[in-house]
Amino acid sequence: MAVLQSIFWYLVLIGVMILLHELGHYLAARLFDVKVETFSFGFGPRLFGFKRGDTDFRFSLLLFGGYVKMAGDQPGEEATSDPRNLLAKPRWQRLIITFAGPAINVVLAVALLTGLFMAHFPKIPTPHDPLVGSIDPNGPAAKAGIREGDQVLKVDDIADPTWDDIQIKEISSPKQPIDVLVKRAGERMHFTLTPSLDEKQGVGYLGWDQQSEVSIQSIVNGMDAQRQGMAPGDILVSANGIPLRSTTRLLEIERVTDGRPLDIVYSRNGQEHRITVTPVKRNMEGQGERWMIGLTTERRVEITKLPLRQAFSESLRQNAQGAKVIFKFLEGIVERRMSPKSIVGPVGIVQLSGEAARAGAATYLGLMAMVSLNLAIVNLLPIPILDGGVILMLLVEMLMRRDLDLRMKEAVVKVGFVFLMVVVIFTIYNDISRMLPG
Repeated sequence: MAVLQSIFWYLVLIGVMILLHELGHYLAARLFDVKVETFSFGFGPRLFGFKRGDTDFRFSLLLFGGYVKMAGDQPGEEATSDPRNLLAKPRWQRLIITFAGPAINVVLAVALLTGLFMAHFPKIPTPHDPLVGSIDPNGPAAKAGIREGDQVLKVDDIADPTWDDIQIKEISSPKQPIDVLVKRAGERMHFTLTPSLDEKQGVGYLGWDQQSEVSIQSIVNGMDAQRQGMAPGDILVSANGIPLRSTTRLLEIERVTDGRPLDIVYSRNGQEHRITVTPVKRNMEGQGERWMIGLTTERRVEITKLPLRQAFSESLRQNAQGAKVIFKFLEGIVERRMSPKSIVGPVGIVQLSGEAARAGAATYLGLMAMVSLNLAIVNLLPIPILDGGVILMLLVEMLMRRDLDLRMKEAVVKVGFVFLMVVVIFTIYNDISRMLPG
């Protein structure tokens, strides 16, 4: 049932993306009076649809994309004197028609987050200056000398970085040294950190996390945490006298208890409570057996509502940050610093869609905005058959002031199609590999 739900929510998500992307091309074509022959949701044989004016609006067999077919938009089509033929239009108009699809996806990403933040803006209370809240003792950060409580002042050439800046630098710099300046007990200290490559995810890993307040996300029925009266929303303060400044710290403490009782301090409505809980060993899916007291944690989040102007500004900021991450990924892959395994394909998006839908409307809309932004950027890459490849060829023709050779265009389209099929197969293989244990 969960698999069917995930597929359904994937089809809803990708359906909205396809519909609006192709609608951008369609509306721009209509604006310049280009004849649109087909508006297809999906590829392959036509299943059903209707015709309005010159356009056949259809659903096709393979629901993994869509297209708008305009008169004269395929290499090798016979030239006609029809003024509504795409090739009869000035190149600047064809450029706008091609760009309109990705542009609509960017607008959708900004609009979705703006509307979401006006009703549901999650704010994580963290120190203004990023502090290290936890350290993987076997990770590169610990081996370089970073400690919990260190205040990060500079990362390479980024002064006063946010933790988002730090994470982008970390995941995009595997095996590349990073100069880090921290303040510890009033003293400034320089370190060189070299992220390792996470082979499964294909990104850089330093093994540190930001300091933040930790709250209880959920309680396992029948375990000691529930029996002792703990509840979702409680803020964890310490365990056996060790401050809990990140979501991973409690897991580390549970792991070494060997079943011995834990003294827990937590806060509820501003009042501190002290209890003793006894871990038990349970087999957790995908994690094997481990000691646990029966709760899951998350960074404490304050839900607020932003006014329109502030919501729009925050949406622009987060989309710009998301675009920056995507470009860093692509740059790292091109430079062979990062593995293509970091790319999520159709199977991965199906899984994410189901998880997001089960988490609630806010999470699902956030995922939709992220996918829309990714779709826009990927489509603008200068790859033949994608919008970016078409835009590149139009720009070259505008500079040359003549059309490119028809046989070359046909060859480029064929190469682009084969390349995309290889990428799709590779990403599906990646998605399945990530789901397998080990």
